[in-house]
Amino acid sequence: MARPYQQTRRAQQREETRRRIVEAALELHEAVGPAQTTVSAIAERAGVQRLTVYTHFPEDRDLLFACTAHYQAANPPPDTKPWSRISDPVERLRVALTDIYAWCRDNEPMVANSVRDLPREPILAEVLAPMFEHWSLMQSVLAVGWGVRGMKRRRLLAALGHAIDFGTWHSLARRQGLDDSEAVEVMVGAVRAVVVDHGSSR
Repeated sequence: MARPYQQTRRAQQREETRRRIVEAALELHEAVGPAQTTVSAIAERAGVQRLTVYTHFPEDRDLLFACTAHYQAANPPPDTKPWSRISDPVERLRVALTDIYAWCRDNEPMVANSVRDLPREPILAEVLAPMFEHWSLMQSVLAVGWGVRGMKRRRLLAALGHAIDFGTWHSLARRQGLDDSEAVEVMVGAVRAVVVDHGSSR
């Protein structure tokens, strides 16, 4: 029977190998995207054999879930709680978009590759479902207090969903050349325009 310290050492080595595989996969996801990341490339970057990768992660989804958990722990999405304490919906939106666009900039390569690869890697939709749910929560928090209903509320929700979308930030920042503060003001103005009273609120 192995001594306790030998068992502990083996567990540590196993966990270290697992960590190296996950970090190698994440580096490749950021560089070329999940769809272009191969087990051979992961093994080479992690300094292990292909069989070792499969031993730790028998299915692609197992590795993708591990990568997502590891990445989000290090790069958590913006927290909605501070926004909820802001009563003015316009100011709340401005603060939220400032946080969201900073996160988009900091995580641009990974998010851009993941969004691009969604149609090619159906499992990504399942893996990223908690992130999509968090973005829906953001939208709900930002929809409070505008005083609209019916058609205007439907349009407000659509405008908010568009404002917080990574693709919106990417277009404004990369294609149109705005800095983040300018992008925030453009989208705050666009959302406010939706709720300006031109008659019926239905």
